[in-house]
Amino acid sequence: MTDTTDTAKCPACPGRRHPRQYLCNTCWRSLPSTTRGRLARRDARAFQRLRELHRALAARTPLAIIRVSR
Repeated sequence: MTDTTDTAKCPACPGRRHPRQYLCNTCWRSLPSTTRGRLARRDARAFQRLRELHRALAARTPLAIIRVSR
C-alpha cells in the first residue's frame, strides 16, 4: 500500500504529485522544455503562468503542446 499523505492528485492525469509541484514527474517531463523553464521561474508573473497551465489542462490541451507566457 502506498502512503498518499504527502501527495496530491496530478491535475493532468490520475497520478499523484508532491504538494509543491504543479504536476507529477511524468506529466512534468511531457511538457516542452521552454514551458517547464517558464513554470519553474519564481517571479511576479509565476501565478499568471500557473493559471495559464491550469486553463490549458482544463481545455484538455495535450501536454506536449502547452505553452505559457514569459
